[in-house]
Amino acid sequence: MNVNIYVGNLNFKTTEEDLSAHFEQFGPVTSVKIISDRYSGQSRGFGFVEMENKPDGEKAVSELNGQEFAGRDLKINEAHQR
Repeated sequence: MNVNIYVGNLNFKTTEEDLSAHFEQFGPVTSVKIISDRYSGQSRGFGFVEMENKPDGEKAVSELNGQEFAGRDLKINEAHQR
């Protein structure tokens, strides 16, 4: 079962490829989406990572939350639909 993870406080220069590589150390990544401003195209500083299975996602959340990545301390938790 896939798990969707919210990743906040991203460096504005972080790419989806960078984020995917960072999460792949915990297991297979299904998709990555960094949210960008619809007018400027610049990153809004947050995104979502979907991982293939829940245990890998939970481990990534617990180990990466608050950790430094590209000069910023990440804010990570399991995403919930609005």
